[in-house]
Formats: sequence, C-alpha cells, structure tokens
Amino acid sequence: MGIRKLGYVGLNVTDVDAWIDLLGRTLGIGVTHAKSGTHEVVLAELDEFKYRVALYRSTVDTPREVGWIVDSPSELDRLTQRLTDAGFTVAEGTEDEKELRGATHLRWFTDPVGFRVELAIGEAKARTGVARPVDAFPGTTGLGHFVQASPKIAELRELYESVLEFKLTDYRAPGLFFFRCNSTHHSIALASAEEPSLHHLEFEHASIDDVGRAYDRAKANDVPISISLGRHMNDKAISFYVQNPSGFHLEIGCDGIEVGEDWVPHDFGIPNVWGHHHLNANPFAQRKS
Repeated sequence: MGIRKLGYVGLNVTDVDAWIDLLGRTLGIGVTHAKSGTHEVVLAELDEFKYRVALYRSTVDTPREVGWIVDSPSELDRLTQRLTDAGFTVAEGTEDEKELRGATHLRWFTDPVGFRVELAIGEAKARTGVARPVDAFPGTTGLGHFVQASPKIAELRELYESVLEFKLTDYRAPGLFFFRCNSTHHSIALASAEEPSLHHLEFEHASIDDVGRAYDRAKANDVPISISLGRHMNDKAISFYVQNPSGFHLEIGCDGIEVGEDWVPHDFGIPNVWGHHHLNANPFAQRKS
C-alpha cells in the first residue's frame, strides 16, 4: 500500500527540438504536444499511458517535478499526514496540472534540495498501443527509475525511507543507496554529490534486442554514448547510457530483477558484472577499501 510506482518526470529543457530528435530517431519514442495553463508541453509516449516524461521549454535545464502514483485517496491522505508531521508543506495540484497528468488527485511538496515531488492518483490510458518504427518494436515499455545526486543524502534518505516508506534494496559504500516501492529492484537511487542534480533516468525496454537496436541507432546517429553497454551487478539489468540534450544521462535498459519481502539489503561491491565503461570519470566510482 502507499506509493505504487514511479509515474512520470517533468523537465525544464532549453532545446526541446533536440530532445524530440533524440527520442524519435534513436529511441523510437513518439511525442504529443499539449498545453497546461500557459505552458506548451511536449509529452514523451513511453507506453500506453498519456506520458511518462514531460518537456517544458525553458531558459534552463532543470528537473521540474517527479511524480509517484499512489494507491488510493485514503493512502494519499495518510502519506500527506506523514509528510506534514515530518515538517513538509503539502499543497494541492491545480486543475490544469491534474488534467495534464491524467490524475484524479494530485498533491505536491518540495524535497530537501528543492525538487518538486508529486503524489498522484490515477493514470490516463491514451492508446491501446504505441506506434514505433519497425526496428524499435516493441521498444520502450515504461519509465523504470531515476538517480538523484545530492549533498543532502541523509535528509533524502529520511524522506524516502522513513516518511514515504520506501524499502532499502542495496547500497554501495560510501554514498549510493537503492530504494524500492514495489517488487522492482529500485525505483529511485540516491547518490552523494557536491551539487544536487538528476544523474539519469532509465527507460525500460522489452528485451535485449530492443536495447541492442537502440544502441545501433545511437551509434548511427552520432548520439554521445556516455556509458557503454554492460550489466549491473545489483539489479542485473543490461543497459547503456546516452547523454541527452540537457546534459544528464538516459539509461536504456532491460531485464532488471524483482525482489521479494525476504530480500536482505547489502553492499553489492563492484558496480558491474561486465561493461558499462564511462566516457568521462564515474562520479560514483569511489568505494570502501
């Protein structure tokens, strides 16, 4: 009960056209255009629902909101009370915001580093299937997880673990923690860093063949592959990463494991079974001796 899954992410972006090109040509992801209040919004169609990523034209590249799907109105009220008791101010979403997200209920608060976090009930199915290029089918199946880097990792852990009731799945010393809200290995990871940022978003794919075809398209279209193809040690996902037009990473992955209630959190040591070579220095490479 409580938070069921990661629902959507909103981004302020300076180059919407470059994003649309990356999503379409390389990832086989179509977009629709919408209006929310005074904002023109580009919605990325990762699955049969209305959208999973919203792009807002802006003069800066910053995360705009992270949306979690909640089970029921009673659970939304319960989580609201937990947040209020912990000192967070919870506000109601506007009618325009609810309409854009396809939500029946929407509340939000600001996390310890200033990111807007939303709790929503309801998801709008916009299609029975998603149109893809021939070499990108079935392609993406949804939004998997995100990694938030921050100097306030203790405060963020308190928020997600103690207040919002996420469960720690595993970690890598000294400052990388993976949390789940369902059976998926993780929906969010928190990483220690000097400046707050969104390190990456992960797009789930149906198979290794879909990931491989996306890898070929990225190479053919000269998209910067920031982390090469590899398999993670902890969730066993096979993936690669590209640098998106806003400067952070998109992870293109598949085959991550699920975990049960009997899972025991542990330090998983080395980051990868194989591959995942970084184009630039890995900010999370440090580990305990």
